[in-house]
Amino acid sequence: MNQQTQTMYDKMRAKLEKVVPDVELRYKAGLAAEILELKREKNAVILGHNYMEPALYYSIPDFVGDSLELSRKAAQTNKDIIVFCGVKFMAETAKILNPTKTVLLPSEKAGCSLAASITAADVRALKRKFPGVPVVSYVNTYADVKAESDICCTSSNAIAVVQSLKSDRVIFLPDEYLGGNVARELGWNIIFPEINSTAKHAKNAKEEEELNLSDLSGLRGKTMIGWRGRCEVHEKFTVKDIKAVRQQFPEVVILAHPECSPEVVAASDFSGSTGAMIRYVEQSKAPQYLLLTECAMGDNIAAANPDKEMLRLCSVRCPHMNQITLEDTLDALKLDRYIIEVPEEIRQRAYQAVERMIAIG
Repeated sequence: MNQQTQTMYDKMRAKLEKVVPDVELRYKAGLAAEILELKREKNAVILGHNYMEPALYYSIPDFVGDSLELSRKAAQTNKDIIVFCGVKFMAETAKILNPTKTVLLPSEKAGCSLAASITAADVRALKRKFPGVPVVSYVNTYADVKAESDICCTSSNAIAVVQSLKSDRVIFLPDEYLGGNVARELGWNIIFPEINSTAKHAKNAKEEEELNLSDLSGLRGKTMIGWRGRCEVHEKFTVKDIKAVRQQFPEVVILAHPECSPEVVAASDFSGSTGAMIRYVEQSKAPQYLLLTECAMGDNIAAANPDKEMLRLCSVRCPHMNQITLEDTLDALKLDRYIIEVPEEIRQRAYQAVERMIAIG
């Protein structure tokens, strides 16, 4: 083990000796040391989402955080290359904010079930059905959807974004549960309109009229117009799970991500973005904590807070986040792959929506 690898191993072991087996730490320390050397040579910055596996999260990123925090860091970087250890829509957001930089995603398979649940054609159909209603798109969407939106949001600023529009009606896409949680918090109604498949392709006013798309007459009061998209990880948590855990651990504090169902969020003690959950655990004292979110994040918080007891209810790792490994990150820097491109016409329109999101903070 050379000196660089030994230094990295010592750093990782200090954080992860109770989370990751030592044999794995020794192997991954070598990969991490090689990645850091390439990062210096190529003038790259590495961004790591909170859902990255512990060995990656605590070794190579220059910055870690949730989507909003990493969007800010991407916007501020002066490096030539951005390596985004996250999923494709995150890397696209970095490219939207940095058109002259090379943005690399370590795995071309790192997609997102939520982002895939809606298309730009779907958004255009909704805008025809509800003309003049502002569109908020969750940052967990692809660039062409962002380009059809007025503003983006993250789970941490979604309420502030909706309030900033000063409108009694808002189209909120694509997360059914995040939309429901925001509507509940604000005291709004939420509806989920059906979009006829042919409506997506209407080309003129006559076709729109024939398809009977413009219909606001049925809306009463402040209303959010939602979409039936879900995160394949967060939708798995249930109120039944919470009741079972509380029966065994009556004093547990349960934290739920806002992509969980409104029923699960209501049954939890706290709901917030990944960054907010991290801060909550750091700043509070409880006998036990349980996080209803992606499994790797629970490991990362446990490593950062060895004095606090973290319970496990890990039904599934995100199969997309799990695609990002140290091995693939090393290959991304070695081979300059996989390069993220966003067509300029789409990028410019998406930039406006993302920039407005960042400005709200």
